[in-house]
Amino acid sequence: MNSYQRIDRISEEVRREVDAIIREELGDPRISGTFSITRAEVTGDLRYAKIYVSVLEDDRRDDLLDALKSAKGFIRRALGKRMIIRYSPELIFISDKNIEYGVHIAKVLAETVKPEENADGNDETES
Repeated sequence: MNSYQRIDRISEEVRREVDAIIREELGDPRISGTFSITRAEVTGDLRYAKIYVSVLEDDRRDDLLDALKSAKGFIRRALGKRMIIRYSPELIFISDKNIEYGVHIAKVLAETVKPEENADGNDETES
């Protein structure tokens, strides 16, 4: 088996388990609202895992990341109990802005399409 495939499978499993731990076991009121664990990248030696967190509300992003960073010891211990791997990786939480960027691009594209349709004074759907 290719070692990259193994790391990818472990990374996906870490992402799922960390998401479940955060949603089910953490009782911190700062960890609420609309957020998503978008991906996890585990290093080849399984010592570190970068956890990418997407938060849709800008004003809650810093509080959520601070809460996750303060709870990373608890999350790491719970992850070690749930997964059967030699090492429980050190968790590094990183803000992921890809979803926000996608929403922004969609808005910009929608705004550029509307003026083009109304430039002639009529829609292209009319014939």
